Parts: sequence; structure tokens; C-alpha cells
Amino acid sequence: MDKPFSAACERNKTPILQVLQPLYAGVTQVLEVGSGTGQHAVHFAAALPHLVWQCSDVPSQLAGLQLWLDEAALPNLPPPLALHVSQGLPPGPWDAVFTANTLHIMGWSEVQCLFDGLAACLPDGGLFTAYGPFNLDGRFTSEGNARFDAQLRQADPRRGIRDLEAVDALARAAGLQMLRNETMPAHNRCVSWRRGALR
Repeated sequence: MDKPFSAACERNKTPILQVLQPLYAGVTQVLEVGSGTGQHAVHFAAALPHLVWQCSDVPSQLAGLQLWLDEAALPNLPPPLALHVSQGLPPGPWDAVFTANTLHIMGWSEVQCLFDGLAACLPDGGLFTAYGPFNLDGRFTSEGNARFDAQLRQADPRRGIRDLEAVDALARAAGLQMLRNETMPAHNRCVSWRRGALR
């Protein structure tokens, strides 16, 4: 099979890395939920050699993802894990959990399961970072996001761009406090939370 390719990953990998580099400076074990093609994982693992980047995704995505990992042959990219968030997150230990462009693809019940999993697998001081489109104060941040949301819901009514306030409420219920909320290109955001009290 040919390696899968995401043009969006190519566009956003550098801006995301700029957020992650200082944030993950002291991190050694990262779980990526929904690694997709693997382009993010390869880019971040190469730039952050001090940490182990553990990919995961639903079983149907793993073969294509493995092609990217095999080609990169990086020592800090172990084989990917099969993961359904509804069944919980692997226990780790993880210093950080990262996900990109997944919260609007998951159903809301799966988003809730993700945060339940974070509460179980992140230690005090552990980080969770989510990249993607978010609504603010219940409103779309661009006409493009409104069109994208309509496309998502037409394909699957469970999907849709999430309100950041609702996601933050799940985070707080899981013992996470918002640490950073970065505006990103193309009307996306990169939001990070820390488990426990902010330092």
C-alpha cells in the first residue's frame, strides 16, 4: 500500500511543534491519541529526541501509520497501539497526551471517554494538548469553520466542532487546569491543560 498523506498535517506540523517544544521540554513519554497518517509523530519525534512518542489509532489506521514509522526509523517511535478511546487509554505512565484534529471527529460520548481516560492515566503535573478547530462562546470563529461543521454533521450527526468551554468543563472534571490556549493558523487552536494545580 502507498503511504497515506495529509496536506493539513504538512501545513500545521511546524506551528504545532513551536507550541510543543517549550511545553514538552521536560517530558519523556507522550501518548498521541489518533495519530492518523503518522506525519505529526515523525516530525515531532525527530525534533524532540529526548522523549518517546507513542502513536495510537483505531486498528484500520495502523497499517498506513506504520509505513511512516518504518521509513523514519527513529529510536523514539515505538510500534503504534490499537486504541478505541471508549475502551480507556493505555496506562502508561505518560507525562503527556497529545491529539490533533480528533475531537470534532469523535462523537461527544467518545470525547467524554477520552477525558475519563486522562483522569486515569495522567499523573499529577501531566499534560494534555489538543489541536484543532474550536468554537468560542458557542460561536464559530470563521465562516470556513461553520461550513466545515456542517460537512461533519452531514457525514455523521455525532461529529462537529466542539465548544472550547464545554471541553474545558470536561477537563476540569478530570482534574485538569487550562495552561495555554494558543491561536493557530487556519482558525485552529492548540490548547493545553495540566493535571493538578497550576504551578
